[in-house]
Amino acid sequence: MDALPRHEFDRIHPHLQEVPLPLKESIHHVGDEIAQIYLPVAGMVSIVATLQDGSSVEVGTVGNEGLVGLSALLGKGISPHEVMVQGAGRALRLGAATARQELNRDGAFRDLVLRFTELFLTQISQTAACNGRHGLEARCARWLLTLRDRLGRDNFPLTQEFLAMLLGVQRTGVTATAVDLQRRGLIRYSHGHVDILDLPGLEAAPCECHRVIKDLFARFLRQ
Repeated sequence: MDALPRHEFDRIHPHLQEVPLPLKESIHHVGDEIAQIYLPVAGMVSIVATLQDGSSVEVGTVGNEGLVGLSALLGKGISPHEVMVQGAGRALRLGAATARQELNRDGAFRDLVLRFTELFLTQISQTAACNGRHGLEARCARWLLTLRDRLGRDNFPLTQEFLAMLLGVQRTGVTATAVDLQRRGLIRYSHGHVDILDLPGLEAAPCECHRVIKDLFARFLRQ
């Protein structure tokens, strides 16, 4: 919204409602009609794919660079994923019908939505490659760094069960990885809470995927 020309922002502003994003709250469920889109101001939202066997894996994240509910603008308006809050914060909520009207005006809002769509698809592709080719420690470190980037702090609540679900692995694997990262002095993990103790060390642990995605976001925000 900050990137919109003043006249477009003034037109949309009366339709925006600021709402909290409580930790682990589901914004959209699979198969739901998307009546509202969300533009996070602070916090992080996880886009989670659910398989027929009931297992789940995170395929993307959205922070204050973008919006949640692209299917309402570019598709049939039915959520293909579970969308849940992983980093508590707040968002601006906008009716999907109003957002579609603004999109059809062919102005700056439309351009920003299309640019964000390209960014989001690239992020999903990089995440899929990471999940398929890189080890659990690298993926876990990437995810912790991503959450840190979005929240802007080195400590946050996170249970091993939830992290295992997001990474699509067994909890025992996450537990062993967390123990190893803690033994090396990179993090402290206790009672569902993570503290990053050695940021440079943690940044050296992951594959290239965190840096690739972070650089994509930085370029998007500079444009």
